[in-house]
Amino acid sequence: MARARNQRADDGRDTGRGGRRGQAEAVVEAVDGGLAELLPDRDRPRAWTLLIDGAPQSHVDLDDPSYLSFEYQRRLGHVIDLVAPPGKPVQVVHLGGGALSLARYTAATRPRSTQQVVERDAALVQLVRRELPLDPNARIRVRSVDAREGLAKVPDGWADLVIADVFSGARTPAHLTSAEFVTEVRRAVKDSGVYAANLADGPPLAHLRGQIATVASVFPELALVADPTVLRGKRFGNAVLVASGRPLPVAELTRRAASDPHPARVEHGRELLDFTGGAAPVTDAVAVASPAPPPSVFR
Repeated sequence: MARARNQRADDGRDTGRGGRRGQAEAVVEAVDGGLAELLPDRDRPRAWTLLIDGAPQSHVDLDDPSYLSFEYQRRLGHVIDLVAPPGKPVQVVHLGGGALSLARYTAATRPRSTQQVVERDAALVQLVRRELPLDPNARIRVRSVDAREGLAKVPDGWADLVIADVFSGARTPAHLTSAEFVTEVRRAVKDSGVYAANLADGPPLAHLRGQIATVASVFPELALVADPTVLRGKRFGNAVLVASGRPLPVAELTRRAASDPHPARVEHGRELLDFTGGAAPVTDAVAVASPAPPPSVFR
């Protein structure tokens, strides 16, 4: 594997990894999905941001894994918080691992939880385990297989929560956008379980509308959490779609999303279905990858 390190300027803080903050170094390494970069956070002593081919993927604070920096990860964190009473262990399947930020968050906020992470990029998993080691007491199992293949191995009704956050480059693969895929998710979750997906789209929001229609064809209860400017089709961004076979805690999710540093809006019920604009559910036969973000998104 190609590997290079870039020296950072000294600001005198201790990192706990690589000595003082002035000695903390970026890690640049080729992985299966492209060029991975681990960049030290200048504001948090042992925090790192993972980028793949220049696209930010994850942020991890080794001293405080309950800290979620990215907007979409904070919204998924709210879903993790609300899937069961506070502190109760849960069973979670993460489709897409990145730097394992959400698995670390779950382990920190819900000790004794059992988690399965499906991350196809074995070289990325190796890099993350080496540079950003997991808590040895965390019950996190990582499988390096395709997300749909890994999901098929989950027993019926095993998961309290399935989180889909899978990107090849900056696009969700087509086979993870279909009704057949969502049906497999529903098989794996408990009757009271929850599915949460990180979706990325921009104007005219055709992909997002199609994904809402697709998930609604499998799950009866839905909610969408997103920045209002994204929902209005003003810019490219992330939206978190939440689904379940039971009523969702919409009021509390709305309160939490509105109180974030970057407030989000929650749509549900008739308003959310109307938002689809008559979009049809996506099937395997017609599924395509999510749209590529414009270059300006990561500048």
